Amino acid sequence: MAPTKSERTRARIEQVALDLFEQRGFHQTTVAQIADAAGVAQMTFFRHFASKSGVLFDDPYDPVIAAAVAEQPSALDPLTRTARAVRTAWAGLPEPQESVVRRKVRIVAQTPSIASEMAGSNAATEASIVEVLREDGVEMLAARAAAAATMAAVTAAILEWAAHEDLVLGEALLVAIETLERRDG
Repeated sequence: MAPTKSERTRARIEQVALDLFEQRGFHQTTVAQIADAAGVAQMTFFRHFASKSGVLFDDPYDPVIAAAVAEQPSALDPLTRTARAVRTAWAGLPEPQESVVRRKVRIVAQTPSIASEMAGSNAATEASIVEVLREDGVEMLAARAAAAATMAAVTAAILEWAAHEDLVLGEALLVAIETLERRDG
């Protein structure tokens, strides 16, 4: 299926933004510059991205991960349940455009002042995981610890992958998840 006009516009804005972030730096690039270079109005930019950093942190995976946690047997301990859910969710997702994702992660890693937004994005994912675990009666601390540990492992995998061209994102994520699952052995 061919991309819609809206999807093509969003992709063009994203591409231009990443190019400018890499050339000029994240903070030195304005939304006006991105919109101008993409040939769109600033309002069009904001129809596709809530903010300049939204280009880097758009995360459609929270609902998928939360649903995968809900599908895991509630008899599992919270960390195993969460780690397996991320594995299951990843297996069911289309492979991301690795070059685009790698560029985004590298820009974030090279811009410490926005790295905290990555933590904010992770916090939203953690909150969705905690909510599902709590609905099944998991104690708050155990739910938070399982969600935080899993997201920390995922983040470590993503940062390592972005720094090394020879790594495959899916393989890096599986190493991180398997590390959590092997904690008893």
